[in-house]
Amino acid sequence: MSSVSEDRTIQPNVATAPPVSGIADPAPLGLAAFALTTFLLSAANAGWMTKATGDAWLGYALAYGGFGQLLAGMWEFRNRNVFGATAFSTYGGFWIGLGLWALLVAPHATSAAAAGHDVAWILLAFAIFNTYMMVLSAQVNTAVFAVFLTLEITEIILFIGNFSASTGTIKAGGYVGIVTALVAWYTSAAGVSNGIAGGKILLPVGRPLVS
Repeated sequence: MSSVSEDRTIQPNVATAPPVSGIADPAPLGLAAFALTTFLLSAANAGWMTKATGDAWLGYALAYGGFGQLLAGMWEFRNRNVFGATAFSTYGGFWIGLGLWALLVAPHATSAAAAGHDVAWILLAFAIFNTYMMVLSAQVNTAVFAVFLTLEITEIILFIGNFSASTGTIKAGGYVGIVTALVAWYTSAAGVSNGIAGGKILLPVGRPLVS
C-alpha cells in the first residue's frame, strides 16, 4: 500500500491514493463503536447476562454503535472512502434502528414469536447487504475481511434462530457475535496503533485477499 493509505484500516488498496483530507482516520472509532455494541448484545444472546437486565446494549446502540458509527461514516465520506462511508453509515443506522425498534415496536408486539420474526427479517435484510460488503472487503485487508466474515455468520445464525424461535440457535449466534466483536476491536486497535505518528506498537492487519 502507498504511504498515504498505509494507516487506513478500512480503505481499499488502490493504485492512486485519495487526497489527504486533513482529518484523522475515523475507521478505528467506527470499528470500536460497532464492536462494543455487538459485544453487549451478543453477551445477552449467549446467556452471559444472567444477573443483568440483558438490555445494556440498548443505550449504546443509540449513542455509540449508532450515532458514533454514523459520525465515522460521515467522516469517511469526507475522506472519499466510499467503502468505509457505506459500511459505517449503514451499521450506524442499523444500531439506531434496532434500538428504536426495541423501544417503540417490541413492547407492542402481539407475541414473542412476532417480535422474533421482526428481528429475523431485519437480520436477513442486513445479511444481504453484508454479503456484498464482505466480498468487496477482500480488497481492503485481512482484518477487515474477518470482521465482515464473522458478522455474516452471526447474522445468518441469528436470523435462522429468530425465524425458528430456537433459543439454542440464538445462543450460538451470540457466541459467534462475541467473536465478531473481538475481531472488530482488534481491527480498531490496529487502526489506532498504525495511526499514531512514530508509534512503536504496530498491529498487523494483513494484506488484501484480492489485489
